[in-house]
Amino acid sequence: MTFHIENYTPDESRVLSRFFTNLDQPVFAIVNLPEVVKGALFARYSRSHKSVRRLFLDEFYNQPEVGISDLAEQLDGDDPMVKLQRAEDLYDRVFSEYGDDSVAQLGGAHLACEQASNILTKVLEWGRLASYLEQSTRYIFYDRRLGDRYRYMVPDEIAASRHRDSYISTMDWLFDQYSDLVGALVPYYETLFPQQDGDSSFVWRSTIRAKACDDIRGLLPASTTSNVGIFGSGQAYEMLLLRMRAHPLAEARSYADMMLTELRKVVPSFMRRVDVENRGVAWSRYLQEVASEMNQRADALGAQPEPRNEVTLVEWDPDAEAKTAAASLYAYSDLPDDQLFALVEQMTREQRADLIQAYVGDRRNRRHKPGRAMERSDYRFDILCDYGIFRDLQRHRMLTIEWQRLSPMHGYVTPPTIDDIGATEIWNEAMGRTADLYAEVRADLGPEVAQYVVPFANKVRFFFQLNAREAFHLLELRTGAGGHPGYRRVCQEMHRLIRDQAGHTLLADAMTYIDHADHDLARLESERHAAAKRAARGAADPTSP
Repeated sequence: MTFHIENYTPDESRVLSRFFTNLDQPVFAIVNLPEVVKGALFARYSRSHKSVRRLFLDEFYNQPEVGISDLAEQLDGDDPMVKLQRAEDLYDRVFSEYGDDSVAQLGGAHLACEQASNILTKVLEWGRLASYLEQSTRYIFYDRRLGDRYRYMVPDEIAASRHRDSYISTMDWLFDQYSDLVGALVPYYETLFPQQDGDSSFVWRSTIRAKACDDIRGLLPASTTSNVGIFGSGQAYEMLLLRMRAHPLAEARSYADMMLTELRKVVPSFMRRVDVENRGVAWSRYLQEVASEMNQRADALGAQPEPRNEVTLVEWDPDAEAKTAAASLYAYSDLPDDQLFALVEQMTREQRADLIQAYVGDRRNRRHKPGRAMERSDYRFDILCDYGIFRDLQRHRMLTIEWQRLSPMHGYVTPPTIDDIGATEIWNEAMGRTADLYAEVRADLGPEVAQYVVPFANKVRFFFQLNAREAFHLLELRTGAGGHPGYRRVCQEMHRLIRDQAGHTLLADAMTYIDHADHDLARLESERHAAAKRAARGAADPTSP
């Protein structure tokens, strides 16, 4: 597996070596920096094409208010490996005395995984008990090359096969079309939505850029590379590596090896069991065996998918509102759960509504959410939408989500503006060419590897299992005016089904910050708000979006 290696001057290398565990690999840990700086570095990922090491040099190191250059001088006399060895000795002593795996929940690390495909990013972000921040397709144009190639990766399986040349030519052609069409969409939107009085050029251009990115990202293949910043505990990383080492794709297994190497530089004690034969290796083998057996059983079904809407509510509890009303009283009473439910069942609907409203309270903004009684009601949705939308919704990990392999079998979406700029024929050609290549790669190398060629415009099936409290968070956030129109539509429909199909009007009506309106320039108000905050602290707009 090959990667672009960034070049640094000798002075830059001396600086970077104090804060990053390597300078020539796509996976590395961040060390010797305040936690807030590590978080800020990863936060910049979503809106920058730069690597985190380059961002550090360009935007953080020489900023007096951050004070990193002073910190670097203090590090010169320290040997970090000596300090690490002392910490490891302490961990070993605690672990041997108390034997508690939960110790690994209390130590963590910041890890950067760069140049990862959009298949791998979903593998990295599977776990619930870690924090992730990924480069966004909404704010970055992917017409810029990384070294001598567009921003896509060639998986080892394809690189070693007869499909290598056709794969590379198809990927290059896709990115060529992306570059041409994004160049047409930007002036199209600039004409359609001219700059308004009071909006800076930065605010306007940032909004136009997001609008163009929203439409054109469907051409990006799943092989498109991204940068992912992870903060996790030792235990979260251990579970992630066990899954990755069992994964059928070489890319995932290769990154697992690189991640293990870097994590052993910063949290070595937490990583000891990963490659031990009767511990981590046996666990990974178990995961492989289960996956192999379940693939065979799924293939044996021999059925084809039935036609479905984009969003289907497949399961809910008819008694959810009564149970939620009873649960809202639990923490405030001395009565057992079943007795509370029996009392609430005797109430009129108006009394239940009044009780739920009291529990919801006076919400002054969407961050004011009712408590755990809302977890008494569950919904299961089956969703079939384009991969771009899935990538945005998959980020919500406190619910239960599982997805199927990416393929062209469910069709694709075409944004209306593609027709407006006369590009429908090119769009359809892109979907046809990738579908043909997918079929060839799948026949030789299997469905897992064939995913790399599938564009974001193709549909993927996944399910959400979530309770009403999680629905408050997901649906109110993802129907906001600044959201992508695709995931806004999905979440609006989820809310409608909770209200109309499940009949849970009391719960649905309590989600008062769900926005069912349409918005032409989704990001405009968000960009105006960000500009106002910059002005309030005396900072100028950046020179370019």
